[in-house]
Amino acid sequence: MLPAGQAGEGPATPGCSESGDERKTEEEKSEINIAALVGNEQVSEVTDNGDLSSYVSAFIEKEVGNDLKSLKKLDKLIEQMTENKMQLEEQVLTISSEIPKRIQNALKNAEESKQFLNQFLDQETHLVSSINSHLLTAQPWMEDLGAKISQIEEIERHLAYLKWISQIEELSDNIQQYLMTNNVPEASSTLVSMAELDIKLQESSCTHLLGFMRATVKFWHKILKDRLTSDFEEILAQLHWPFIAPPQSQTVGLSRPASAPEIYSNLETLFCQLLKLQTSDELLTKPKQLPEKYSLPASSSVILPIQIMLTPLQKRFRYHFRGNRQTNVISKPEWYLTQVLMWIGNHTQFLDEKIQPILDKAGSSANAMLEFSRGLMMLVLEKLAADIPCLLYDDNLFCHLVDEVLLFERELHSVHGYPGTFANCMHILSEETCFQRWLTVERKFALQKMDSMLSSEAAWISQYKDITDVDEMKVPDCAETFMTLLLVITDRYKNLPTASRKLQFLELQKDLVDDFRIRLTQVMKEETRASLGFRYCAILNAVNYISTVLADWADNVFFLQLQQAALEVFAENNTLSKLQLGQLASMESSVFDDMINLLERLKHDMLTRQVDHVFREVKDAAKLYRKERWLSLPSQSEQAVMSLSSSACPLLLTLRDRLLQLEQQLCFSLFKTFWQMLVEKLDIHIYQEIILANHFNEGGAAQLQFDMTRNLFPLFSHYCKRPENYFKHVKEACIILNLNIGSALLLKDVLQSASEQPPATAALNEIGIYKLAPQDVEILLNLRTNWPNTGK
Repeated sequence: MLPAGQAGEGPATPGCSESGDERKTEEEKSEINIAALVGNEQVSEVTDNGDLSSYVSAFIEKEVGNDLKSLKKLDKLIEQMTENKMQLEEQVLTISSEIPKRIQNALKNAEESKQFLNQFLDQETHLVSSINSHLLTAQPWMEDLGAKISQIEEIERHLAYLKWISQIEELSDNIQQYLMTNNVPEASSTLVSMAELDIKLQESSCTHLLGFMRATVKFWHKILKDRLTSDFEEILAQLHWPFIAPPQSQTVGLSRPASAPEIYSNLETLFCQLLKLQTSDELLTKPKQLPEKYSLPASSSVILPIQIMLTPLQKRFRYHFRGNRQTNVISKPEWYLTQVLMWIGNHTQFLDEKIQPILDKAGSSANAMLEFSRGLMMLVLEKLAADIPCLLYDDNLFCHLVDEVLLFERELHSVHGYPGTFANCMHILSEETCFQRWLTVERKFALQKMDSMLSSEAAWISQYKDITDVDEMKVPDCAETFMTLLLVITDRYKNLPTASRKLQFLELQKDLVDDFRIRLTQVMKEETRASLGFRYCAILNAVNYISTVLADWADNVFFLQLQQAALEVFAENNTLSKLQLGQLASMESSVFDDMINLLERLKHDMLTRQVDHVFREVKDAAKLYRKERWLSLPSQSEQAVMSLSSSACPLLLTLRDRLLQLEQQLCFSLFKTFWQMLVEKLDIHIYQEIILANHFNEGGAAQLQFDMTRNLFPLFSHYCKRPENYFKHVKEACIILNLNIGSALLLKDVLQSASEQPPATAALNEIGIYKLAPQDVEILLNLRTNWPNTGK
């Protein structure tokens, strides 16, 4: 059938759409897209079925269907299909003709690029050849030019060398002319310029020039220094320098008022001129330095005028305290230390009032008093460095030397304001051999002191026992002496220059604390049988006092600084865990924590032993009270006046006597801890062994409440405002046992019927029960015997 055959070609041609415009648009967007020719629904079917025959059948069915009249559309469909086929063929032919043209163009471009590249390569070859030829031609010129440049540079260096020599000679000639005309100030200023040139030349490799410069500076410096020094010493002699006598007689040389202004004017002039020589003096003179083992801090030399002023004192010091002089006694370090302090004190007023203004006027930052003290301190350090090796192994002499040095240092810093950052005697004592010996001697004498203080007859007696306000801690003499010993050790080492040395002393202190704790423990064990005795209580007071003082020291700035230093050392050596390092860094722990924990443990053990002892006595005294006939006691209405149960008297008397005894023997904080620990045990004992072990009628419950609230509790009213709050079990048990019948029945009913905890708890809270659980309250209610016969 022809229509069917034509229809069979339908899948290769564009399909029909709703309108001609839409079909044209679709054809323009797609070059070869068969699926788009038959609409969205047909494309979906072709994609789903993938069967051309099925697609054609479906297309015929849709366009023609069962209606024979629809066959009229076949011509139109065939025409559309033919048109679409022709369009597609045209598109294919167009594309087929364009592709070869593009390929040809690409090949043409590539060929052109290749030609350009070959041209560039030819040019490059030509240029390389030209350059090489030029270099060969220019090589002789280059060599000649290099030789000329080298000659020029050599001449320039010679010229610069000659200029430096000329400049040096010019300055030298100027100084000579100034000295010939007696113009010393200008000569000094010119020498300063020459010294500055010397400093600039330090990086030069011209050794001969440097040597010539240094020799010239040295030549003129010596001439000027000698000349000025001679004049300066004459002026000082007129002022009766040095002042050996006390400050009150320092104006002897100025008894003629007319000469004083001229002398001080000359003093200022010469002092300033000498001060100008400081730069050259530092270049030529190296300050005396002690061996490196002493680790002295770096410092500049003492200014030249002060050096000259120190010269007569240095001569005196070396004369008296060196050699075979009678004043040079190794066992008397206080002689030369005191002499230096006297010299500093004698000259302080003159230096502050006369010399310091000159320095300020000259624009110098130096401090006259400090420079003077530095110069004298070097004499002391040299003397100590020479003497210490001679007495290192004589404990008494060495200890005496250390004591005198520490006293000297204290006065030097506190009275004369000598800075701790400058070289001082503590640097000498910090030298390794000397320092280890110091630690050994310190430990030895501390242990001897501990032996003597513990063996003393007054070791366990407080010095302030008769003074109530002072004796709050009830500290025995041995404990106070020991802490004073530790405090003195702290004062002795706190000015050491390095943190590592301080930490070693801190370890010594901690060892001494631990040793003293062990000794206290040994004495305590001897007194264990008399745990309420005077000596046992004194030991307990001592332990508490030491622990308290160490806790206070832990917040001291000095020990906090040591804690930071220890943290850095531990971090470097990895000797602590991260947790411990964190606690130290955050200040949660202190350097004394280990010692405090051991002391607190000992204190707790001793208190526990005392509490147990008293509790046993009280428990024995309460046996009769426990067996009281609580079921048959008369009710409150049957008695005219309520009175204490006779069986409770031994209990209360024992308790009272022990409380009074320990209140007198223990310090306040310890006694507070003691009675609170005792009350806790007593509350549980009375509740469990007396109340829960008996049944109570109305009279028995009232009597128990009277004994507790009117007699037992008041025993502790002297130590707290509301003692009943420490007897929570007993207090609340008394409340339950003394409830009136109605309230008790209601409470019992609530406890039995309450399916949840909150209602029962609320009911108990209303009557003042907070400690006891509902189950405990039910047990107590069952201990009552005064229930009505018809009640539950």
